[in-house]
Amino acid sequence: MVRTLFYNSVFFLFTFPAFAAAKKDLSFWEMIAPPEDISENGHLITWLFNYVTGANVFFMTLVILGIVVFSYLYSAKRHKKAYYTYGDKKAHILFVAACCLAVFLGVDMNITRISNEDYTKVFNKPPDPTKEDVVRIEVLAQQWMWKFRYPGEDNVFNTADDVVTLNDLRVPINKKVYFQITSKDVIHAFYIPNIKRKIDALPGKITWMWTKFMKAGNWEIACAEMCGTHHYKMQAFLTTYTQDDFDKWYKNAQKYAELENNPEDPTVFWGWKWY
Repeated sequence: MVRTLFYNSVFFLFTFPAFAAAKKDLSFWEMIAPPEDISENGHLITWLFNYVTGANVFFMTLVILGIVVFSYLYSAKRHKKAYYTYGDKKAHILFVAACCLAVFLGVDMNITRISNEDYTKVFNKPPDPTKEDVVRIEVLAQQWMWKFRYPGEDNVFNTADDVVTLNDLRVPINKKVYFQITSKDVIHAFYIPNIKRKIDALPGKITWMWTKFMKAGNWEIACAEMCGTHHYKMQAFLTTYTQDDFDKWYKNAQKYAELENNPEDPTVFWGWKWY
């Protein structure tokens, strides 16, 4: 553990100056702060993360205090004759069992309860495009890029009027966005730090994720799964618009799609029927 902390500290000392130079317009606290949450439900994940962190810090503090206090009270200076115990007395066993139960119920089971409620009541309830206005997007991951497909005027995927972008995702705010995701080659992970969410992109399988963006701006998308030698290059960019600005962009993109999509080029039609 000490060796790991040492190596991590050395790595931080050597890499942080380069990172700081690249982000020189940000303060130190802005550089180490978690990504800004721009989604409707990202606060659920942030709260759970803070709860886990707080619980671990609390119990770690108790352990450290115990080590320090007992080291002081039972030092060789105060107790010339050592007292040997194996911790097998009933009081010792009950104390340890009580501590383990408190950690198990207060941390592990509570995390399970909260995360299960969030998943079943929020994240695992995708919007129904037949009943509400939803932006649908198909995502294709491959070494080493992201492709995004929007249905065209016919509202059907994998046809000649689809809008297809490379490493460029654009969505409106205050509207649910529903992603269906797959991979062309190996396992990737579609990760948007500013919504606190990621989902695996699996070859031969369609996964999905939905969210609602709440703030306009420019953000980053990354791959959160080691996918090969150029994994670090799998960066895409997210632009969140007001509805009017998104409509303007999409209308213009639709014109280019109708001119550029070649119906006889099979590589254009990598999409799938929406499930």
